[in-house]
Amino acid sequence: MSVYEKRTYSVNVGQMSTIVRHYVDEGWPVLEATGFGKRLVGYFISDTGPLHQLIHVWRFDDDNDRRDFWKRLYANEEFMAFAVKIRPLIHKQDVQLMLSAPWGPKP
Repeated sequence: MSVYEKRTYSVNVGQMSTIVRHYVDEGWPVLEATGFGKRLVGYFISDTGPLHQLIHVWRFDDDNDRRDFWKRLYANEEFMAFAVKIRPLIHKQDVQLMLSAPWGPKP
């Protein structure tokens, strides 16, 4: 059964445009070029409710697959050069693991 991971980054007020620029210029190109982006369901920016949030959802085969993915991604020097730039712009990170319900569409 697939495991979905929702990561919510609470961005410092006034820094969302900088985060977006880093993702467009560096983060996403690295994820795409290395094949890591294939696990991504999508990136989202909050528009109502809690603001200044960057949300991304990932799909994995199971928890071992998820842990292996993050271990390999964090070992990628290009990705980590990007991560070092965005970390000071984030003041809180929440990670939620979700299982697909037994009905409805599967991303």
